[in-house]
Amino acid sequence: MRIASLGSGSKGNATLVQAGDTLILIDCGLSLREIDTRLSARGVSAKQIDAVLVTHEHGDHCRGVTALSDAYGLPVFLTAGTAASDKLAALNRRVLIRPGDRFAIGDLTIDVVPVPHDAREPVQFSIHHGASKLGVLTDLGSITPHVVAAFSGCDALVLEFNHDPGMLANGPYPRSVKARVGGDYGHLTNAQARQFLDHTDTSHLRTLFVAHTSQQNNDPVLAEEALHGWAGLNACLVIHATQDGGFDWVELGERDIAAGDIAQAS
Repeated sequence: MRIASLGSGSKGNATLVQAGDTLILIDCGLSLREIDTRLSARGVSAKQIDAVLVTHEHGDHCRGVTALSDAYGLPVFLTAGTAASDKLAALNRRVLIRPGDRFAIGDLTIDVVPVPHDAREPVQFSIHHGASKLGVLTDLGSITPHVVAAFSGCDALVLEFNHDPGMLANGPYPRSVKARVGGDYGHLTNAQARQFLDHTDTSHLRTLFVAHTSQQNNDPVLAEEALHGWAGLNACLVIHATQDGGFDWVELGERDIAAGDIAQAS
C-alpha cells in the first residue's frame, strides 16, 4: 500500500491510496483541471481511479467531486448526511455508507469512522491492506475515545495539525469563524494532535503525515515543536503535507530518511 497527497489545507484536499491494481481518492476539494494536473504529477490518471471517498461536504473536501465523477464515471462513497448537501445535489454515481461500516474496494478494506466536526455526517477513514493499516484523520475538533480506538495500531497516519490557538486568536478570521475553528466541532490544535498521539497505540507507526495545517493560523515549526518529546518520534518518519504540493508517493514501511528526521514535502 502506498499514499500520496495532491494538496492538504483549507484551499483544497485530495489524498490518493493505492494497493495492487486498486486506486482510490479520498476527497476532491480541487477543480477538475487542477486534479488532472496533480494526478499527472504523481504518475497516474483519473481513469485509473476506482472510487472517490468523501469525508464531508465542506468545499475544501468536495468542491471537485461531482465534476470528477461525471468526467470519468467514478462511483462516490459518502454518508447520507454528506450526500444531502446542495453542493453534491448533482452527483449521479453515489454509494451511501454509514459511520461504523466496513467495506471493500478491490484490494483495500475501509473502515468508516465518525468524528466530531461541524458538518452533516462527517467521517474519516482507516484503510487496510493485508497486515498494513493506514489512518486518514483530519477535520475534527476534539479527540474522543472512539477516535483513539479506531486509529490505534496504524502503520501510517495522516493527522491534522490545523492551528495554533494564539495565532488563531490574533489572526484575520472573523470572531465567529475563530470560535468555530477552535471549538469542539472545528479543527485540532497542534497540542490536541500531540495529545492524540500520546493516547492512541502508535507502536506500529512508522510514517506520520502532518496535514491540514492552516496557512493563516499555524506554522510548520510550531507543529514540529508539538512533537518534541513524543515517545514515538525516534521510530517515525514525519512528513509535512503542503497545500500546493501535498506529498509524493510514500510506501508504507519505506524509510527513505533516518528515523526522527522531519521532512518538508513538496
